[in-house]
Amino acid sequence: MSQKSIVHNPFKINQMFEAELCEYTGAPFCVTVDSCTIALFLCAEYLKRYVYKELPEVTVPKRTYLSVPQSFLHAGYKIKFKDITWNGYYQLDPTPIIDSAKWLTSDMYIQSSLTCLSFHSKKQLAISRGGAILTDNKIAYEKLKRMRYDGRGECNYRDDDITELGYNCYMSPEQAAHGLNLLANYPRHTEPLIEDPPYRDLTTFTVFKNLC
Repeated sequence: MSQKSIVHNPFKINQMFEAELCEYTGAPFCVTVDSCTIALFLCAEYLKRYVYKELPEVTVPKRTYLSVPQSFLHAGYKIKFKDITWNGYYQLDPTPIIDSAKWLTSDMYIQSSLTCLSFHSKKQLAISRGGAILTDNKIAYEKLKRMRYDGRGECNYRDDDITELGYNCYMSPEQAAHGLNLLANYPRHTEPLIEDPPYRDLTTFTVFKNLC
């Protein structure tokens, strides 16, 4: 691939990585971003903008990573904590958002979901940083692609029309290239990662105590 083609289409490598993730997971569409945390936030924001007339109260496991409830709070949702036993992934009821930061395996995609992945250095596909959203909803796919890139399409902004606000949180081409390399040798089937020691009960943090 020439340097010129990369300059003219900086998302070319991302698109290749996204296509491979779709092939591996069974998801029709994939949007790469710079972390699983921002993937959760973008999904919550997408539902708020385009789906929900009234925001639901979202149920969050007491024992998960602390950025999960923060993602929904930043997007304007109310949350409640619940003792939930989970292994690898869980759904953030009543939304279709699934946090699968701890598991990446073949044919894992769950129909009608917005499944969020993590490529942190502690995760299975350890790019060092990055995340992705898997979906079978083409509208969500198109909206999320623009939301991750300042409201832009995958072209020069001078040739585009920006109609809605977005965020600057796309995956870098360097991370996508590293992801492609790792995925080429990634096993077909994996077991969920186990957090050891276990996650701390989020309700013990001062920032969340008034939500309990």
